[in-house]
Amino acid sequence: MSDPMDVLAPEHRRLRIGDVWRDAASGATFAVEDPATGTTIAEVADADVVDGLAALDAASAAMGRWAATPPRRRSELLTATHRALTERTEEIARLITLEMGKPLAEARAEVAYGAEFFRWFAEEAVRVEGRYSTAPAGGYRVLTVPKPVGPCVFVTPWNFPLAMGARKIAPALAAGCTTITKPAGQTPLTMLLLTRIMEEVGVPPGVVNVVTTSRSGAVVSALLADSRTRKLSFTGSTEVGRVLLRQAADNVLRTSMELGGNAALIVCADADLDVAVDGAMVAKMRNIGESCIAANRIYVEEPVREEFTARFAERMGSLSVGHGLDDGVDVGALIDEASVATIDGLVADAVDRGARVVVGGKRPDGPGHFYPPTVLVDVPEDARMLSTEIFGPVAPIISFTSDDEVLAKANDTEHGLVGYVFTRDLARALRFTEGLETGMIGINRGLISDPSAPFGGVKQSGIGKEGSHEGILEYLDVTYAAIDLP
Repeated sequence: MSDPMDVLAPEHRRLRIGDVWRDAASGATFAVEDPATGTTIAEVADADVVDGLAALDAASAAMGRWAATPPRRRSELLTATHRALTERTEEIARLITLEMGKPLAEARAEVAYGAEFFRWFAEEAVRVEGRYSTAPAGGYRVLTVPKPVGPCVFVTPWNFPLAMGARKIAPALAAGCTTITKPAGQTPLTMLLLTRIMEEVGVPPGVVNVVTTSRSGAVVSALLADSRTRKLSFTGSTEVGRVLLRQAADNVLRTSMELGGNAALIVCADADLDVAVDGAMVAKMRNIGESCIAANRIYVEEPVREEFTARFAERMGSLSVGHGLDDGVDVGALIDEASVATIDGLVADAVDRGARVVVGGKRPDGPGHFYPPTVLVDVPEDARMLSTEIFGPVAPIISFTSDDEVLAKANDTEHGLVGYVFTRDLARALRFTEGLETGMIGINRGLISDPSAPFGGVKQSGIGKEGSHEGILEYLDVTYAAIDLP
């Protein structure tokens, strides 16, 4: 099997600014490692503020031409990107696994998911509409004209290195905006490959710029302080989101924020336990649990707690752990040593407070950043893992006895991204849908992400929506003209 790095030539491991791939102005680079081995797999350009502003120069220069590009042409380029990603799924997936750690099957699924954003927004690009109407009082006409907001800055996370960029770039381009993406330092290679693919299908220079850097704070701050930037979209932690919102306020930027989660998964006594166990496995273990929509707290109604726990723990314990490129691996490496240490600390804290480990709970010896699928029961309410986004393959199970009780516990968090409910009672499902303080809810389903659906949270889990028709509206301003017509 070929080296996954063969798909990204050394000259494309640099910054993409305007029409060139170039080194950082300082000549600096930083290392990208394989989290399964801890070894360096590539060196990429390490941008500073000068490079970030050069990317903004390019995006600003291209903005007028791209905004004036016919919507059909923008649509065709997004469709071509979808097709290219689909055709090159295997090589892209192998690169994702190599730099991020997830098993190859999950990486293939991410390519399909990310590609679908380009197809969805290719269709939205030709359906951006204004309106013309008579004012209610008569005498004049109301004309509304949607316009692209302008150059956009995107800060993307490491856990879905293709899909999170696609979810931002596709609607921006469909709306007529140019972009600057700052990918996570742990996983920049996939974004560089996506940019190369978009270049190959004909996206004009300056429309998609990429700046890789180990100095994210300084580079992003400089971009947000420049009046030419008109939009910020960030996916990441609530803590960083708060900082970026404060910085974006100075220039009153349009913002989209997809921030942290602390998802509750509720299993009612009347649930189909086959469906509930399957759904909980997906909601907990998709992407090794390194997902903002991962089930963080599993609440099980007391009459079925023992049976659900036994079945769920058996499934968790049967998962194989190893390098994501190896055959038969279900759980790959976590992103870095800090992540493993954090998760190990959360488990130790819960056990110290009285929780009991049913399966897993001990990190393995040897190289790489691994942690086994872990299930805990008797987890007390003061355990840190119940108020902290775990971001790994650890599932605390807590019992409940009434809907009011579990709703109060599920909502007792600053986050409000997603919740999951398993019940065969329609009225009960609707009550939970209305009662949970979240932007999204999965009913008898552990997977809710879909490019055709509006993804986003409430409370401190974010602002705005990504995907669906709402996704393109985040990149459009509306000009209103009052036209005198006696």
